[in-house]
Amino acid sequence: MNFELSNENLQVKNMAKAIAEKEILENVKYFEQERRFPKEILQKMGAAGLFGACFPEKYGGSEMGFLNLAIIAEEISKAHPSFGYAFNMQAMTCPFTILNWGTEEQIQKYVPDLIKANLIGMFALTESGGGSDPAGSMKTTARLDGNEYVINGSKTWITFANEADVGVLFAKTDMKAGHKGISAFIIETNRPGFTAKPIEISSLGHMMRSCEVFLEDYRIPKENLLGKEGEGFKIAMNALDYGRLTVSSRLVGIAQGCIDESIKYCNERIVGGNPIGEYQMIKHLIADMVVETDAARLQTYRSAYLKDKGETATRESSYAKYFASEVAAKVSRNALEIFGGNGISDEYPIMKYVNYANMLHFGEGSANIQRILIANDALGIKNANRHHIERRFALSSDITDEKKVRL
Repeated sequence: MNFELSNENLQVKNMAKAIAEKEILENVKYFEQERRFPKEILQKMGAAGLFGACFPEKYGGSEMGFLNLAIIAEEISKAHPSFGYAFNMQAMTCPFTILNWGTEEQIQKYVPDLIKANLIGMFALTESGGGSDPAGSMKTTARLDGNEYVINGSKTWITFANEADVGVLFAKTDMKAGHKGISAFIIETNRPGFTAKPIEISSLGHMMRSCEVFLEDYRIPKENLLGKEGEGFKIAMNALDYGRLTVSSRLVGIAQGCIDESIKYCNERIVGGNPIGEYQMIKHLIADMVVETDAARLQTYRSAYLKDKGETATRESSYAKYFASEVAAKVSRNALEIFGGNGISDEYPIMKYVNYANMLHFGEGSANIQRILIANDALGIKNANRHHIERRFALSSDITDEKKVRL
């Protein structure tokens, strides 16, 4: 096994870095000041193929594969963590779920514009009081009325909902069937009965918002059912499995951003006549940050590599998400300790990294949920990779036995 990135991987990394520097870092402050959703930047990212890395060319994808997607998401999140949201809404959990489970008509209608960010996506699973128990706590209902489904209920912590055009939403079509009564739907937000209310989270900024979503006698054609009735829970878990890849990558990007900023600061900040990087306690912090971030990156790359091979990687996705979330939280706290009082000022991005590391600690399954999944697997109670769901479309980048394996 070769642990070096290939020339193609490095080219992708450099491309993502260049886009981050030119399009994001040079313009983000204006969008933040104006509290304006940066759709123009997302469209430039989409046009460059960043969101389409795991999508077939026939649907507008760039077919770069899952490892390259992980590299891209890390690089963008390192530059500005809020833009990492888009790798779920415009790539994995929204359009990739439609790609994996939708009809040809649904794919053609939504996927190309989602990965180009011409349409803004969302993924609506979580409900108030439900958290990581979508099956047991779900109260949103969908009732077939002639040729339409009528949906009533609410969702919470739904990213981009106030700006979204299209989304994947989950509701119960059979209230008595537990997780087997959940179905998935493609919704369009311009229909009557849909309302999104942003949740105020000033610590995460004002460009890209998470929202409460309310559906009141909201109607969609029955053709907007995604998959079959009763398959919603399986679809959701499959979507989160892929979403954990981008979340892990985003967490690694945050941790690396903390390292880069801390090393620069350690070489510039003079205390007692010496750069603070020369003091032993600071060196201990830096050493832990570097080693643990590299370990989280390798966990994430392994998850991506297995996805590129078409293998079930639920176990490895949980490993990566759990470990990367722990690492990002620790590394960002270490960075805050290195910066001291300066770390909380807007002059430096440290508090931004801290806040996003804390937020992502819970996204796509909290650390405690991942611990349970990992422990159940290790103890032989539930095999984490017991559900193998074939990916519907092969990519030219997919790893086969004939191709040389590189990490």
